[in-house]
Amino acid sequence: MSNGQWYPPEWPDRIRALASGELTPTTPKRAATVMLLRDTADGVAVHMLRRRTSMAFAGGAYAYPGGGVDLRDSRPVRWGGPSLAVWAARLGVDEAAAQAIVCAAVRETFEEAGVLLAGLTPDTVIGDTTGPEWETDRQALVDRELAFADLLDRRGLVLRSDLLGAWARWITPEFEPRRYDTWFFVAALPVGQRTRNASTEADRTVWIRPCDATAGYDRGELLMMPPTVATLRTVAPYATAADALAAADGRDLTPVLARAEMADGELVLSWPGHEEFTKHIPRGGPR
Repeated sequence: MSNGQWYPPEWPDRIRALASGELTPTTPKRAATVMLLRDTADGVAVHMLRRRTSMAFAGGAYAYPGGGVDLRDSRPVRWGGPSLAVWAARLGVDEAAAQAIVCAAVRETFEEAGVLLAGLTPDTVIGDTTGPEWETDRQALVDRELAFADLLDRRGLVLRSDLLGAWARWITPEFEPRRYDTWFFVAALPVGQRTRNASTEADRTVWIRPCDATAGYDRGELLMMPPTVATLRTVAPYATAADALAAADGRDLTPVLARAEMADGELVLSWPGHEEFTKHIPRGGPR
């Protein structure tokens, strides 16, 4: 392996099965993930977690806090920032789905990193969220004993959608058994809050400059999935977290979906617009 691209050994067989009609693609589940950014003396750093090697999906790979949309994420909440109509247009979905996706992004960031993008008013953000009462609420969210809307309501909080910027959208390849339609967001770490490894799915978390993360990937030292590498490369040029957030509105959210086809006697796996991830698999192997 010349780099750290996550590439499961079962992919070639699944690609062949899809091409022959023996495999029916599963419907992707909506998901959201957040690139938390903070300014350092050496430039912007991003918060990443390493998935446990025991995980069925992308074990050992570095990723961002995130996860699937919960049905309850569409319940009404006190809302700050752009309207649902604006978010719906930006994300390419209806208003109910837009709220659910944004809520999932904020909820998952709190669940997995302990950071909450919400405030008592539409122009404030909560401070320290590391106390025992906060931890009780966070765990209740993880255990699905508490809906995110109920947490916000009980604490009198407004969801700060303006602290998020939609950055990219990737859909898991059709030959994968677990598929996600994932919106990637950027957000600056709020003043007074700090991240921690709150995820049972991760064995380590780091703050790392995007250029250092991609360099580690290029050397084969850090394992990552194509969407992670691609988003790291596109956020790396920005000097501050605020610059990246300001640039989000101009980002293309056309979904990126891997394509598998036969060409010159081999299987070619590619992600349109992202040639660095193209894989050529000889016909008949590897198996």
